[in-house]
Amino acid sequence: PRPEYYADGRKEPDCWTWPPQLHEELTAELGRFPLFKYWGPNTSIDVSRWIVAAARKLMPQHDMTLVYVPHLDYDLQRFGPSSPQAAQAAAEVDDALAPLLDDARSSGTTVVALSEYGITDVSRPVDVNRALRRAGLLHVHTNRTGELLDPWTSRAFAVADHQVAHVYIQDPDDVEVVRELLTGLPGVAEVLDREGQARYGLDHERAGELVLVAEPDSWFTYYYWLDDAKAPDFAPIVEIHKKPGYDPAELFMDPEDRWVKARAGAALARKKAGLRYRMAIVPLDPSPVSGSHGRLPADPADGPVLLCSQPGWATERLEAVEVRDLLLELAGVPVTPPESPRRAAARTTEG
Repeated sequence: PRPEYYADGRKEPDCWTWPPQLHEELTAELGRFPLFKYWGPNTSIDVSRWIVAAARKLMPQHDMTLVYVPHLDYDLQRFGPSSPQAAQAAAEVDDALAPLLDDARSSGTTVVALSEYGITDVSRPVDVNRALRRAGLLHVHTNRTGELLDPWTSRAFAVADHQVAHVYIQDPDDVEVVRELLTGLPGVAEVLDREGQARYGLDHERAGELVLVAEPDSWFTYYYWLDDAKAPDFAPIVEIHKKPGYDPAELFMDPEDRWVKARAGAALARKKAGLRYRMAIVPLDPSPVSGSHGRLPADPADGPVLLCSQPGWATERLEAVEVRDLLLELAGVPVTPPESPRRAAARTTEG
């Protein structure tokens, strides 16, 4: 996906390809990539169908084809994996993928189905940045667009992503203060310093001084304002670049606004007329979000899954960093990187 950004501020759906002429082939045959159904309140199976159709066109020309089908992300986050909407989404994906799988079977192509993560039910949003702000550790800059997080002057701020949040702390002397504050925050299961991060392989130079892991029923918001009237102007819109953290509330139209669809229609009309518009339809209340991921699941059935049409490659467990080598081996490409101890032991046992 790559939108067209016009000089007058308009944004239109499009995609990027290589080689360039593939763009014209795909859009002539399939239409423009349906960007506005890719993410946001209008997400639908149409995007996955477009991707599958493009993959069917390209797969015969290549030794390896990687296809991202995003549909299961949507309703599982909106309604939770236990919901009837999640079951319906899975059925829609089955239907969309069937032609591609038929093509693969007919051509003798090995199929690997890989999920990035497993989504679990949640019901409690946790406002880490608001806790930091109330403690005087997070600062904002205020202008006519509202309150803006000011990371340069903040003693501490969090970058939230689902059930994990990186907390960046300017002064090492503040680390213990922040740790004590966030350890007592309801919904926080773990507060990991560098030693704790190392246990999970998270002790990277760009990791936060502290990393938070949510309780199983919880997830972290990016919100930092204390009064919705002072929220930044991008808060109620789909704006993945300006928000300092992930916002799953973008999957919803504000359920508390009875005129939200009418206002969305008026904004769309202004767009089509070439006028400036603001599609302010996203709720500032995160409570509708019912699915999330990020913490290690208690039950392996709630984790990511790898399925392969060649059962001889099956193992009980595969580390995420081993997936690349598995795909290359299946494609006939020799790989000789350092193996993880677990993978090496498995090969020795199998041998």
